[in-house]
Amino acid sequence: MDLELIRNPSLAERTSLGLGGTAEVEVIVREARELDGLSEFLTTNTLFPFVIGEGSNLLAPDGHLDMALIRMGETAGPERVEKIDDKFIIRCGASQRLPGLLGWAQKAGFSGMEGLSGIPGSVGGAVAMNAGSYGTEIKDVLTRIRIWTPSEGLRWVNAKDCDFGYRHFACPEAVGKMFIWEAEIALSESTPKAVKAAMQDVYGKKKDTQPVTARSAGCVFKNPEGQSAGLLLDQAGMKGVTRGGMGFSDIHANFLVNNGGGTSAEAMELLELGKQAVKDKFDITLKTEVIIL
Repeated sequence: MDLELIRNPSLAERTSLGLGGTAEVEVIVREARELDGLSEFLTTNTLFPFVIGEGSNLLAPDGHLDMALIRMGETAGPERVEKIDDKFIIRCGASQRLPGLLGWAQKAGFSGMEGLSGIPGSVGGAVAMNAGSYGTEIKDVLTRIRIWTPSEGLRWVNAKDCDFGYRHFACPEAVGKMFIWEAEIALSESTPKAVKAAMQDVYGKKKDTQPVTARSAGCVFKNPEGQSAGLLLDQAGMKGVTRGGMGFSDIHANFLVNNGGGTSAEAMELLELGKQAVKDKFDITLKTEVIIL
């Protein structure tokens, strides 16, 4: 089966911030047998490849990019594959939306991921960024990750053999470009009611303190060790500051939101303003958490 290629895909339509111009092409891979075609594509094209996922943590520039977006097509939903001791092993494709996985776990009465409630994006993106909140990170439940590289194809690696950190994931065993294909997680048995209550508690806290319904890319700056980037930005006077259609949220200063008609240039200007304001007031240099293409 040939790969599906979409020419000049809109980045604004593929990112939660709704910003960006176009890429040269989007390559959609739906089945494992199509990965040979992806390998050939990467070998014969000089375009910079980027696995886009759900685009929930991306800031794409205006204009045209000489880039190939790589997207894994929709796969079958999560499935329970085995039980090891008191843990249930759940497998799902990288394109599975993280909120969908949490909803499936809740209905099945599986506990362990409630702290990730309210985080958008795909499972693959969550692994790639080691997504986390309220004391829970995706690494805490990961057991294995199925990765693909052009030179070695598909293979499973143990999560314990990978490097995880604050919004960081790396697989030392991978050679060259790497594509997350599937993941396995270990969850504990609970009840749908108990899991739902825990998820609602986490989401309720986020709803009270974060612009969860706004067009955003989540937190745009990483928290410096022992500090809150949002609090630093707030104390530096950046909460609610706008440029054109973009602004720092007036609910949580570390969220950049598109209030309508925003541009990437305005977003970048705000990021620089925020960094400079915190540097001037606290002599702390903030580092971006959002991926800037």
